Amino acid sequence: MDALCRDCFQDPGPSAVCHHCGGRRLLRHAELFALTIAHIDCDAFYASVEKRDRPELASRPVLVGGARRGVVAACCYVARGYGIHSAMPMFKALKACPDAVVIKPDIRKYVAEGRRIRAMMEELTPLVAPLSVDEAVLDLSGTERLHRAPPAAVLARFARRVEQEVGVTVSVGLAANRLMAKLAAERDKPRGFAVIGRDEAAAWLAPERVGVLPGIGPAAARRLEAAGITRLGQLAALDERGAFARLGAEGPSLAARARGEDSRPVTPDRETKSVSAETTFDEDLAGIDELEAVLWRICERLAKRLAAKELAAGGVVLKLKTAGFETLTRSARLSAPTLLPETMFDAARPLLAKAADGTRYRLLGVGAAPLAAATEADQGDLADPNAPRRAAKWRAVEALRERFGAESVVAGRALGRRRPD
Repeated sequence: MDALCRDCFQDPGPSAVCHHCGGRRLLRHAELFALTIAHIDCDAFYASVEKRDRPELASRPVLVGGARRGVVAACCYVARGYGIHSAMPMFKALKACPDAVVIKPDIRKYVAEGRRIRAMMEELTPLVAPLSVDEAVLDLSGTERLHRAPPAAVLARFARRVEQEVGVTVSVGLAANRLMAKLAAERDKPRGFAVIGRDEAAAWLAPERVGVLPGIGPAAARRLEAAGITRLGQLAALDERGAFARLGAEGPSLAARARGEDSRPVTPDRETKSVSAETTFDEDLAGIDELEAVLWRICERLAKRLAAKELAAGGVVLKLKTAGFETLTRSARLSAPTLLPETMFDAARPLLAKAADGTRYRLLGVGAAPLAAATEADQGDLADPNAPRRAAKWRAVEALRERFGAESVVAGRALGRRRPD
């Protein structure tokens, strides 16, 4: 059984206290020094940065987010003890904890600190795949000779360095693949370090409810439960043919992940510069009413893609391709970042109106550029005080669609010319 003290990075010996430093944060696992895939997640990152900068708030419940009519972007672990969580409406959070300190998000500060931590990760290995400003997955295969230590020890040293130099804590998950590393990181928060070995992944997952598996949201969980599958062990027991028969095309993949299988490599991703959506028409279109109906549906798709990437639009880029394959682009900046399709539509519609001069088009697209963090979106200001209310309405529409299907709620402006996405 391999063992490591997270405080002095030595073999702690057989007792519950490290015989070198007296520390109690000990790691013991048969595969501790053989596993190389790590998931690193900062603990309550936005709130932790604010507490670091305002030490007098160390023991106070802290919420980072908009005004009373906004939502909680992040909350500290003290606040979580009151049942508060991210994305909760601020008025509900304050009802649960009236004494909470509410701090307006400072996205530039969080991004700067996130990049600082990312740079530390990249000193460990070039194989760093960022997942968000405060979260990434790393592959430390082949780095033992470089660091003169196994990945587990390197990660423990990294966690302490972040605490000392940045002033926030991280949780680490170490496993044989990306899926299990992520689940391990969530297992022991905050300031945690959890290990899940190859041979124990399936058994560890088996008793968990299906919703624990990343990618299985509430609607998918309900579909599985309707099929009689409530635990991951039931899903894992399905062979490929049975999974396909009961769950359709995605069934075999779900069953494999329920067994802890994941073949995705850790690939460094370039920073996303833009997010877009577009449609090529079956027949060329020229009429403004037809084009606007398509524009609305594209803006809805774009809003969903932005939300999935935790990004927001700081501007819109309209793309048109003529029947002769000539590409036209027009752009407009927004006064504030948004995730709302109606705001993007209102910015793109004048651009489309100028281009709808009788020219026949075969393609229409909308991109979001520049990008901003989703937490900056639709905060509301003097120019648009109702943005938070419209954002809440849009989230409610998306929740209904998640539950009852994409066509359960359709905006009237999309009915001018209905097209398949």
